[in-house]
Amino acid sequence: MATEDFSLSNMIGKGGFGSVYKGRLRDGTLTAVKVLSAESKQGDKEFLTEIVVISGLEHENLVKLYGCCLEEDARILVYAYMENNSLAQTLLGPRHNSIQFNWRTRVKICMGVARGLAFLHEEAQPRIVHRDIKASNILLDRDLNPKIADFGLAKLFPNDATHISTRVAGTQGYLAPEYAMLSRLTRKADVYSFGVLLLEIVSGRCHTNTRLPVDDQYLLERAWRLYQRGEVVQVVDASLGEDFNSVEACRYVKIALLCTQTMPKNRPSMSTLLKMLTGDVAMDDSVISEPGLLTELMSLKGQKREKLFTPSIGSGNSSSSGNMMMATSQATMTFSSFDGVR
Repeated sequence: MATEDFSLSNMIGKGGFGSVYKGRLRDGTLTAVKVLSAESKQGDKEFLTEIVVISGLEHENLVKLYGCCLEEDARILVYAYMENNSLAQTLLGPRHNSIQFNWRTRVKICMGVARGLAFLHEEAQPRIVHRDIKASNILLDRDLNPKIADFGLAKLFPNDATHISTRVAGTQGYLAPEYAMLSRLTRKADVYSFGVLLLEIVSGRCHTNTRLPVDDQYLLERAWRLYQRGEVVQVVDASLGEDFNSVEACRYVKIALLCTQTMPKNRPSMSTLLKMLTGDVAMDDSVISEPGLLTELMSLKGQKREKLFTPSIGSGNSSSSGNMMMATSQATMTFSSFDGVR
């Protein structure tokens, strides 16, 4: 495997747990070589989690793992190389990019991510909650097909469990409020994150941009206000001009609001969301209420928070995470550590 001895010229990303290099197998196949730093114990947990979770998975919308190395201080994961990096860099990043994200490309990306999550939630055995769905963890291949990456925070979800009690991990701005405040994880936490990501793809901007006027800094809050005023189309990326399907785009914004409802039980499953995205299942606008805005819910007192979310969590079985699958961090590494603003 050639990375030119992990040359800086081949480094394509760097994060809190190490670096990612462009490599090549003996048969010429390009790879992304993720090298975890030797110092971090948290990196050990993430490394083992990533191997356990993804080694047995294969899906067109999940990044492919070729192999791994765990020897002395070396902890290396070898993935398929993604020519167009991540959504965080190519769509949301501030740097000039030659990729044109027209509306049809954005639709393809949204549906691909939805298919990948539906597979993790409903087909993989055991079921898997990713816990860190965000723009920098959606990689793009040569044809701009999306691949879900970075399974270091993922949780294996017992089939008989209603939720998992675990320490909070993930990325601010994508965290479901009931998980962020009560540490209770369900698959609906991924649904919430997907809703935020969906808004980012439609709008072409990051979920938070403190350079904007106060009323426009938080994308989810802005989308909700525009929905209330009947001006949903204004959420759509202005760079598209008039070259997009306005009916479809407005439906996507409404689906994103449905994904981010305060009560987890009011968020659809990923398989249902996929059908909504394709138009095979109609969505009912009347069920959309104010999304779960963490900034507002944090002001509630402890008992009020518990009461708000308890009906949606249920009184069924719960599961606590084991040592190897513990939460490891609130920041994970992909091809780039950038989760920038635009």
